[in-house]
Amino acid sequence: MATAELLKELGTQLLSKQIEVVDLTGTLGPNTPILQLPEDFAKNTPKVEIHKISEYDEDGPFFAWNWMVLGEHTGTHFDAPHHWITGKDYEDGYTDTLDLSRVVAPVNVIDCSAQSAEDPDFLLTAEGVKAWETEHGEIGAGEWVVMRSDWDKRADDEAAFLNADETGPHSPGPTPDCIQYLMDKKIVGWGSQCIGTDAGQAGGMEPPFPAHNLLHLNNCFGLASLANLDKLPPKGAIMICAPLKIQKGTGSPIRALALVAR
Repeated sequence: MATAELLKELGTQLLSKQIEVVDLTGTLGPNTPILQLPEDFAKNTPKVEIHKISEYDEDGPFFAWNWMVLGEHTGTHFDAPHHWITGKDYEDGYTDTLDLSRVVAPVNVIDCSAQSAEDPDFLLTAEGVKAWETEHGEIGAGEWVVMRSDWDKRADDEAAFLNADETGPHSPGPTPDCIQYLMDKKIVGWGSQCIGTDAGQAGGMEPPFPAHNLLHLNNCFGLASLANLDKLPPKGAIMICAPLKIQKGTGSPIRALALVAR
């Protein structure tokens, strides 16, 4: 089938609801959980603020609008390569310079929800990914890979979402060999339902924070605080994760979407 016919058929199936648009995004607002850096760092991302300019009143009788205080890496968000020191030299590593054709791609959903419920420090290894491929099919170049942990069910409780104690945060994520395996397969990016793309205890790994370190070293993208991955099949969906076109942006809140055949 010619490309034009494929697009026409896609439009028809979207309108007829044969293809469902699944929202993979958490609500962005004052209660959105925010990553907290250790006290030895001088600054942290502020909480989200939404301030009314007008709402059909004396400040604007015909319109409603707001202004916001918002960090680049807040809520469901996109990490561009320039976010991490290993990706600092990529000219196309900002949100306003990246190749947008890369952010629309097939998505592989690796279900680790049962393991994560049993152990909040669960780590997905390269062997775990290979076992998943044996069951569901090989991960291809240019595709997204996301780790389903159902961590989004904690998003209404910041303490439970961050899950930190005196030893630091505890949340599931990938091992260094997991991310290196995916880099060797030339994926476009990796996503998590937790506050960041790495496990909570990833600072003690080698290299530290391997998802950040290796993804951005390879000019790949990260997605964090994704939602509703339980609504996606292991394979077969298309994910769309486009960041705002922020000048020299290191990341951006996004409205992550997936197209799923029903």
